[in-house]
Amino acid sequence: QVQLVESGGGSVQPGGSLRLSCEGSGSIFKPNVMGWYRQAPGKEREVVATITQDGFTNYADSVKGRFTISRVNAWNTVYLQMNSLEPEDTAVYYCNVRDVFTNTDYWGQGTQVTVSS
Repeated sequence: QVQLVESGGGSVQPGGSLRLSCEGSGSIFKPNVMGWYRQAPGKEREVVATITQDGFTNYADSVKGRFTISRVNAWNTVYLQMNSLEPEDTAVYYCNVRDVFTNTDYWGQGTQVTVSS
């Protein structure tokens, strides 16, 4: 069984920064892709950024240049550094790990990020 535990959410003013962390435990298969998704009220869940075990990254256009995803394979941990936050970034952020061979997704419980003045 896979468990993902997020931390680092909170409230911040526009232009501020937050760093999200997600630690995975259990039977995390390799190879895998780790990532961050978000869901704003009334909207569908959307991908924010993903990273492979080799370090290849992919970002949503709306966060390019502001967010940075990274991971530590040995710790099954993924991070999301969020800078220049905007009110439109307000959402619940979910950590995800995808088993590449089976396309099975595992999700964290989510952490709230609120950007408001």
